[in-house]
Amino acid sequence: MKGMFAVSNNTIAAIATPYGTGGIGIVRLSGDDSIDVAEKLFEPADKSRRLKMLSGYSGAYGRVFDKNGDIDEAVVFVYKAPKSYTGENVVEINCHGGVYVVSRVLRACLDCGASPAQPGEFTKRAFLNGKLNLTQAEAVMDIISAMGLQSSKAALSARDGVLSKKIDSIAGRLVALSSHLAAWIDYPEEDVEELESTALKQGLIEIIGDLNALLATYDNGRMLREGIDTVIAGRPNVGKSTLMNLLSGYNRSIVTNIAGTTRDIIEETVKLDDIVLRLADTAGLRETDDRVESIGVELASKRLAAASLVLAVFDSSDILNGRDIRLIDEIADRPCVAVINKADLPRQIDIDYIKSKINNVVEISANDADSIRPLS
Repeated sequence: MKGMFAVSNNTIAAIATPYGTGGIGIVRLSGDDSIDVAEKLFEPADKSRRLKMLSGYSGAYGRVFDKNGDIDEAVVFVYKAPKSYTGENVVEINCHGGVYVVSRVLRACLDCGASPAQPGEFTKRAFLNGKLNLTQAEAVMDIISAMGLQSSKAALSARDGVLSKKIDSIAGRLVALSSHLAAWIDYPEEDVEELESTALKQGLIEIIGDLNALLATYDNGRMLREGIDTVIAGRPNVGKSTLMNLLSGYNRSIVTNIAGTTRDIIEETVKLDDIVLRLADTAGLRETDDRVESIGVELASKRLAAASLVLAVFDSSDILNGRDIRLIDEIADRPCVAVINKADLPRQIDIDYIKSKINNVVEISANDADSIRPLS
């Protein structure tokens, strides 16, 4: 790996914890001279535990300082190459998590010879030093940005190399097939077993099947990582915006009894148990002479066509009309939930027809927050 890419030997430093106030703040260094840099600004309480004397995976308590004096008390951990995240000497300075204190510690590291780390540079060095492959490096960001249990599990699995092993297995089988074929063609005088076309074809069919199986997991992985692109659709005044507000927990959309109030697409990310939904409240689907509203309806139709999940809202107190029927037909074979709103009013809707077309049907009253629990 090092022969393919140039690995910089300069020592880098960056704040490793989120910017802001917290109990603990961490400044991380990586590079050949990271221990030397940290030595210049750290004084251990126990003189026998100077950083250069520590073994890897060990730490010392003391104080950090700069040219102006003491900064804070700190616990400093040392990880020696190659047994560290980056494969280089790594030092982590753990101090109190105030913005000023952590920034001052970083400034002291830079004054003592470290260079500012670029975004993602620690993980880049881990990749260049062979500690991670590209799939695992991408998984690190997925772990950081995970919003639920399942997305966290999937990212951790990728970080542990589960996906990489599957890809490596497929690549290895392709190389084996091509090597066998090349050897049989190029060296006819050698005793190379003939690779029959049926065996070659069967091997490739199996590989294609495994590749298709991997590709089939992409959408699930994307939805776990980014959330499910969910559109709330239906004709005007069936309760779409009220449902949006209930799911998001506050008044994100304007709610009135005037048809056509929602003209733009209102978006919000919500978490229901372990499922993350990227909700979009769209304009009511109807024919209109209002130019602005008609643009909103057109946008709603396009967003509906591209959605991964549709929450189709219907008014229980009104009969199904042509627009409702078209919506049902459009989404019947797609992931969707029929939300029968205004269930507290006398029923006029033909709910049996909806159930004959859509498997998931939930009855709610959008004016009662408790009634939306079946959606979660």
